[in-house]
Amino acid sequence: MQGSDPPGGASSVSKRTLLVVDDNVGLRRMLRTLFETEGFAVLEAATQSQVLQHLARRRVSLITLDLALGSEDGLAVARAVRVRSSVPIIMITAKREDVDRIVGLELGADDYISKPFNNREVLARVRAVLRRTDIQQVDMVGPPVTLSFAGYELSTEARRIVTSDGVAVDLTSREYLLLEVFVRRAGRILSRAQLLDLVGGADSDPLERSIDTLVGRLRRKIDTSNSCELIKTVRGAGYIFTGKVTPVRDRSNGSESAT
Repeated sequence: MQGSDPPGGASSVSKRTLLVVDDNVGLRRMLRTLFETEGFAVLEAATQSQVLQHLARRRVSLITLDLALGSEDGLAVARAVRVRSSVPIIMITAKREDVDRIVGLELGADDYISKPFNNREVLARVRAVLRRTDIQQVDMVGPPVTLSFAGYELSTEARRIVTSDGVAVDLTSREYLLLEVFVRRAGRILSRAQLLDLVGGADSDPLERSIDTLVGRLRRKIDTSNSCELIKTVRGAGYIFTGKVTPVRDRSNGSESAT
């Protein structure tokens, strides 16, 4: 899956490419001017087909996606992107219903902006998402590994988890990322703020509470066959992964993966 550009501070901003997805030409051009003034390279798209073409040809650091794309469904576009790429997505919407934002976040979007918006807010949120992506990239570096815990095997290369019987567990991209964060930091207490930085989300209370929802969904998918809770709540502090994590021996050469 496609990642973002490597971290490098302000000097690397000019190397980042943003993809602005909107069927409103005026809004696209306004955002393009805003981002280019800040040193970003900018691509434009109005349809899902154009979005996927850009992703196939260019390394994109972040997408801003208007959910109201005329004849196309913005959530469907987000779904199509997420199947092919882990590039960060910021949704832009004039809709007030919470369900649109929640569905978008569950599909793997990283943040949202409601219309009408302030240009400074847009830039702040873009930079915040890019910072969180940088944190993930730095913290998750290293060769691909396969890790075992509580009757499961997690492959960081395939980005999937299977049971001891080889049955894949159906996780969304954010659920998988949250699980990898926990498994790589087994035994460490992680605050909600830390999880937001590592998994993604806006710096606001509603999205911080969405971490609790995400943890709840993940628990239901991986704790069903275990007598003890793998992800425990630490009152006033956050969460801790209690499972014993061990590297899986590389069956091809007899060596072991390592965290």
